Amino acid sequence: MTFSGWLFRSPQRDGKKYRRVEETIGLGPSRMQAQLQLDTDHSHYLVNQYAEDRALTLRNRSKLNANRNLLYWYRELYRTQFADFSDPRRLRVLEIGSGVSPLKRFYENVLTSDVMDLDYLDYVFDCHAIDRLDSIGDESLDVITLTNVLHHLKDPIDFLNKAAHKLKRGGKIIATEPYLSTLSTLIFKYLHHEPVDFDIAEPVLSEVRGPLASANSALPWLIFIGHPPWSDRLRAKFDFDETNFHPFSSISYMMTGGISRRLPIPAPIYRALFRLDMALSRAFPNLLASFFIITLTHK
Repeated sequence: MTFSGWLFRSPQRDGKKYRRVEETIGLGPSRMQAQLQLDTDHSHYLVNQYAEDRALTLRNRSKLNANRNLLYWYRELYRTQFADFSDPRRLRVLEIGSGVSPLKRFYENVLTSDVMDLDYLDYVFDCHAIDRLDSIGDESLDVITLTNVLHHLKDPIDFLNKAAHKLKRGGKIIATEPYLSTLSTLIFKYLHHEPVDFDIAEPVLSEVRGPLASANSALPWLIFIGHPPWSDRLRAKFDFDETNFHPFSSISYMMTGGISRRLPIPAPIYRALFRLDMALSRAFPNLLASFFIITLTHK
């Protein structure tokens, strides 16, 4: 999920490069209604919030190309995520929570997916059931990537352990999530609409309202940094340590205006500020970093 257009090419939709699979476990609008009527805990997800979140995603997708600074931020993020691979375009990559789908525009080999029924995606399914997704074979993926998605999931650790079924031995999960530094905690708590809750007994969302509306921005940070015993629940299937953690940027995302608005900073000035912002976030992560990248390697 995501937070000019000359950088991007439109996704190709020929038979070889574009395919969309709606699994029986998928949750498009009509399928959600059939399934979730039986689950009163998710009734708001069905009736109201799903439609609102889907409409917001489509509006944001239409705005994305207009914000060149934001696209530059994403381009640099993806370069960092795939820096350890000699040729990411030769990899079999699945993106979870693609939303407006900027990654696909930079890397056309990426398979996109979301729980929301969006007609430009390759797969529509609930990622909590990824181990039952028959159209992607077990041990068939080189990389599963997520950008600002884990903190929207009901049970991130459960998802990550299930996702291991689809990775080759040595395959990677690469996730980018909010980092709660001194500065970013203030930003996320007081200037961002998603909740930040440090006082949780378990690494799960207490309430599920919709694909975007359900969130705890602190959840991935708590799992991997704030409460390390929670991340130990992943160690049976994944290798990772402090060398697999990388802070990414401070306020350069905010300087783009995000996806809902655009700040009029000239591109050359923004790119210079971005480089400074990156250097500061890496030098003083606990003080300044706003995002982090974590890489898990399947055993």
